[in-house]
Amino acid sequence: MNTAALSIDTAVLAAANADSNIALMDSLKRTNATWLDATVHRLEQHITPQVNCTDCGNCCNTLMINVEAQEADTLAQHLAISRQQFDDTYIEKGSYGMMLMNAIPCSFLSANKCTVYEHRFGGCREFPGLHLPQVQQRLFTIFMHYERCPIIYHVVEALRQMDLPQGEA
Repeated sequence: MNTAALSIDTAVLAAANADSNIALMDSLKRTNATWLDATVHRLEQHITPQVNCTDCGNCCNTLMINVEAQEADTLAQHLAISRQQFDDTYIEKGSYGMMLMNAIPCSFLSANKCTVYEHRFGGCREFPGLHLPQVQQRLFTIFMHYERCPIIYHVVEALRQMDLPQGEA
């Protein structure tokens, strides 16, 4: 893979692979899990610097963001508003205490940049999550974001070109 910036306009490219992605996901489920984690982590470290997230912003423009109480407290304090005002302005409360940002795109997105970057939510910090362990257990989620996230797209396309070792880890 070259070091030039990778395409962030992947939706059309990704749509062409929709059918073959089912077979690829099935193959990845049978791949050695330790190998898959290490390979995805290595690819993610190589690909991420080649994608300018602020030129993309698909995650911030299209995802529902879960918010933890502590995150809401921290961001309310940063914004110098009460927690109640924060909740009333930015939060949709669901069952079992679940909280979500109440707007898509994210209310804190401006010119494809996060205006609260240092205080952003955990889900935002972790996305696209390719650095996390147990890739095999998250394949559905990874493929769900395949069209949305150029990093995921390019990692999956690199995996597609590999001979996948089969077997349990």
